[in-house]
Amino acid sequence: MTIRSLAEASARLEEAVMNASIVIETPTDLYDLYEMTAIQILDSNFDAFPDGVLEGHLRSILEEKAIQLLGSIQ
Repeated sequence: MTIRSLAEASARLEEAVMNASIVIETPTDLYDLYEMTAIQILDSNFDAFPDGVLEGHLRSILEEKAIQLLGSIQ
């Protein structure tokens, strides 16, 4: 299913991470899950947005998550 807005991309990322069936033991594990999920969203929806828009949006989310979870940007 194609994502139609950046807000929907954000919501799907959060939903997918919250519903993941893997064990999260550390903040690094959680960040890695966000990163893997963002890559999957980008891979399946990059052509629905102008060049670089979805990637930039997902990168900014990952930067925020890195600061929140790891204390710095990875």
